[in-house]
Amino acid sequence: MLEVDFQDDKKAVVSTTSVGYLKDVTGVSSPASVYQVSLTEELGGVSGTKDASNLYGSALDHAFSDPAIAAYWAEVYECARYENRHRFDPSFQWGAAEERKLVRKMDFRIMLWAWIMFCSLDLHRKYINRAISDDMLPELEMNTNDFNYGQTIFLAAFLLAELTSGLVAKKLGADRLIPLQIVSWSILSGAQVWITKRVHFYVIKALMGIVMGGFIPEIVLWLTYFYKSNELPLRLAFFWTALSTVNIFGSLFAAGILQMRGIRGWSGWQWLFLIEALMSLVVGTFAFVLMPPGPCQTKSWFRGKNGWFSEREEYILVNRLLRDDPSMGDMNNREGVSAKGLPKAIKEWEMWPLYMVGVCAYIPPGPPGEYLSLILRTHGFSVFQANLLTIPAYFFFACNLVILLYLSKRFKERGFIASLSQWWMLSFFAAIVALPDAGVWVRYALVIGILSYPYCHAILVAWTAENSNSVQTRVVSTALYTMFVQDGNMIYGNIYREDDKPLYKRGNKVLLAIVCLSIVLFYLTKAFYMWRKKVKEEKWNGITPEEQQDYILTSLDEGPKRLDFRFAH
Repeated sequence: MLEVDFQDDKKAVVSTTSVGYLKDVTGVSSPASVYQVSLTEELGGVSGTKDASNLYGSALDHAFSDPAIAAYWAEVYECARYENRHRFDPSFQWGAAEERKLVRKMDFRIMLWAWIMFCSLDLHRKYINRAISDDMLPELEMNTNDFNYGQTIFLAAFLLAELTSGLVAKKLGADRLIPLQIVSWSILSGAQVWITKRVHFYVIKALMGIVMGGFIPEIVLWLTYFYKSNELPLRLAFFWTALSTVNIFGSLFAAGILQMRGIRGWSGWQWLFLIEALMSLVVGTFAFVLMPPGPCQTKSWFRGKNGWFSEREEYILVNRLLRDDPSMGDMNNREGVSAKGLPKAIKEWEMWPLYMVGVCAYIPPGPPGEYLSLILRTHGFSVFQANLLTIPAYFFFACNLVILLYLSKRFKERGFIASLSQWWMLSFFAAIVALPDAGVWVRYALVIGILSYPYCHAILVAWTAENSNSVQTRVVSTALYTMFVQDGNMIYGNIYREDDKPLYKRGNKVLLAIVCLSIVLFYLTKAFYMWRKKVKEEKWNGITPEEQQDYILTSLDEGPKRLDFRFAH
């Protein structure tokens, strides 16, 4: 008889006697089952096939142990013209030590470069916050509302380009599109040196939004070509430390560069735009040669005729990915999402609670972060001092980001742990609202507290990817999640208004209310996925083992719709 045991957020299928390797069939037919196993193990270990101390090295019992299943997937990979299919070998074995060494090698070659490219993006997303501390707005005859409109135009363009850009990257290749994007936004950023009117500012912001849109889901897509599912959350947390890194060093650079006011008759903010544009242009140029399409496509004139990985290393990279998630090879890295697949992925209603969380979760810290340096200027601090005083928030932000991810891994929990980001901000916003006329240093400390909040974006992106349960759905869902985050950014860009300055008392009350709403949304999302998991378990346990096997082998259900898939929460 077949015994099925669901544990935590993954499906662990335990052995079989007369029906063959049903565990392997399950892992193959429902790729997310493999995905969930790996991630849950990474988050602290579970009782099942592996534990957290044995995440590396090949195993005799894996998704392709059954020759019939291996043959089936070999045909799938051939039909899809999967770019790494020539390295697929179900009998290939490797050791844990050499896999760990290879992962460290990828961290240097792949992850570090992804982080640098993200720094290039965020450098330009945040430069405007430093430029306005140098009297940019009055020199362009603009006020707070005009600035908000410009930011809204940028975010609207960013939002509209998000999904389109992600789909183009899936077809054209992220390794081709991302370098073009970085070079494009570098040129546009540098062009801001010559803006003299409000309309110039609006046009540049619209174009910047178009070329930046889609960058983050494209990078995440590119990383999935190299990393297993259980390895991504930690690396995404490192990826988002780029935010605090750029803010810290960007503030230091700005504090110095803005002192160049008067050289060649330029304002300090003009020098800031030019120098930061040149920095990211260098990154964009090198991105053309430092982004291989995949693990078996690293050979080039710049990366060397032998590439970055040996033949054995390529075998390890490919087979460890496919055994983690066999569906990784059912599309090649130059294949777009089908016309039928796009609306199907959008209509996956069980993904929408996460999108709703994405709208609200990042609104509260947005306005204080954008206006901190300007607020400090209104309290009498110099441009140099205002930029330096923003640094502590970004340092504590990075620390809390890592701590939050550790807690999520330690307790194998997503919803409750991610909600801690809102509880953190709640106390500080409540104090700001309760003490509207507090002294400048008290208000400064409270704003620094808000901006130091534990950032839950890495958890939510990984959570969205887990619950997608197919490559096609995952491509669309991560783009949609990011689009909803941008919706939230457009909302927060209009909360602090000109008639509410300099203390923005009305705006802070609105932000406090949104924090409370976000807490409720986190708990409702947690409850929703617990309910959906229970419903699926009841349906699955209500059919016979023979019917379960028939469903696994013949069902056309995909993604989150599959009965043998369990939602993470």
